[in-house]
Amino acid sequence: MTFYVENETEKTLPFPIESITKEIIETVLKIEECPYETEVNLFITDNEGIRTYNRQFRGIDKETDVLSFPNIEYESPADFEVVRELEIAYQNPDTNEIILGDIILSIDKVISQSEEYGHSSKREFAFLIVHSMLHLLGYDHMEEADAVIMEAKQEQILQSLNIVRE
Repeated sequence: MTFYVENETEKTLPFPIESITKEIIETVLKIEECPYETEVNLFITDNEGIRTYNRQFRGIDKETDVLSFPNIEYESPADFEVVRELEIAYQNPDTNEIILGDIILSIDKVISQSEEYGHSSKREFAFLIVHSMLHLLGYDHMEEADAVIMEAKQEQILQSLNIVRE
């Protein structure tokens, strides 16, 4: 697995972002039984930066906590059959890893939401990465039934990482 982390801000968090991100991605992929070596990109920005991306890519002119840009269009969540059929279309030609997609995260939202919800910034960061990884695997929460499934998966993954609300 390859993942890239780029922080365009001067802000940091009180934990090792790269090692936590790696552990989260590996756990999500293991639980979802991904049979491929994968690539994920994480871009950390601030509230103004994510507002710009949200406006540019979604036509929504407001801040958000995380944006997910899946590279694969799944027929059903984490159904890797579509990758098997079009593997070359999803591969990085240099590494042959499957490119799952990109995550853009607002570090400002990680900090403010952790304070708002009364838990650590590590827990908020982990929640947002898990949430976004599930989007990269085809999960969504637009319909109530889908939201229930996605929320249960998020909780299962965070529990398996022992990253819980304090």
